[in-house]
Amino acid sequence: MGTTDNSNMIQHLKHGHKEFLIVGTAHVSKESTDLVRTTIEEEKPDTVCVELCDSRFQSIRHKNRWQDMNITKVIKEKKTFLLLSNLLLASFQKRIADKLDIQPGAEMIQAIDSADSLEADIILADRDIRITLSRIWRVTGLWDKLKIIFQLALSLGNVDEITKEDIEKMKQEDMLQSLLSEVEKSLPVLREILIDERDRYLAQKIKMSPGEKIVAVVGAGHVPGILKYWEEEIDTRVLEEIPPKRKLTGVLKWLLPSLILALLLFGFFYGGRSTGTDMLTWWVMANGILAGLGAALALAHPLTILSAVLAAPLTSLNPLIAAGWVSGLVEAFASRPKVRDMERLPKDILTIKGFWKNKLTRILLVVVFTNLGSTIGTLVAIPLMLKLL
Repeated sequence: MGTTDNSNMIQHLKHGHKEFLIVGTAHVSKESTDLVRTTIEEEKPDTVCVELCDSRFQSIRHKNRWQDMNITKVIKEKKTFLLLSNLLLASFQKRIADKLDIQPGAEMIQAIDSADSLEADIILADRDIRITLSRIWRVTGLWDKLKIIFQLALSLGNVDEITKEDIEKMKQEDMLQSLLSEVEKSLPVLREILIDERDRYLAQKIKMSPGEKIVAVVGAGHVPGILKYWEEEIDTRVLEEIPPKRKLTGVLKWLLPSLILALLLFGFFYGGRSTGTDMLTWWVMANGILAGLGAALALAHPLTILSAVLAAPLTSLNPLIAAGWVSGLVEAFASRPKVRDMERLPKDILTIKGFWKNKLTRILLVVVFTNLGSTIGTLVAIPLMLKLL
């Protein structure tokens, strides 16, 4: 299939009449940037492939992309979890880069710059990070999503404690996989989506690149997978699809509110007015108070906290609306993020305090914490209501 230059971490492969050089790089290594530059300058390829998707490429090249963010659109399209996890990942990468005094994605930028200087074609060969995260989100439940967010959040406090051994490990792993290694142990599907699927995607995109000689710059952690799938023909369209929601999830989404309404009606008709009223009171209090507490933990505006308290008992009975969406939109209206909040976002996401301080990220936290409070409220209310029968 090919040969390996062990000293330079370069795989030489063939596919038909095309010649490929797969350069395995470390996303946290200055040496990788030099390797990329010298390889492209010496080989003079027709095409350079990089392990980037368009959204990640734009985030590297255009530092002010945050100014185009429409926070209300994010909430309405139910992408709060996705955006928050993406920001946490960006924060970790930036802090690692600052610690090692390197530019985030420096080896990929070098590959693009070197390709430009040769007037070689540039192929963004990785699957869109938003598709990867969406596929993860679709196959995970609320608690697994919270585990992922929690693990990413922990990274904000762990960078200063990273050792040389940790850095060496990261050189051989995908950055997102490194961050989610603990969650991956209890959720094996993460590896399939984060690594295996992207290995297949990268292998096919690289093989289909134009030109006679192609240099592909990818993270070292993806090289074994690319070699594994090199001889296979892979339909990348399948890997770009967002899986449909599980039938059980759709059924439960409507079944749980129906059971709660049935429980309330049973309380009024068979337990009497007093029992029914008490059950309704517990429902409203548990949902409202805990949702409001979630919003308060996110340091929401008083009007936002009030909206969470009032909305949660109703939205918990409506599968089409979440309490966090209501409180998030109210927070966006009440706090009115300014241009300076967007300008400060790259700096603010570097610390936990910054996430709470910046009005944009605070809105995301309001959505997540309110929804979490409302969910806990539902779990607390049901046994309390049953005790009254």
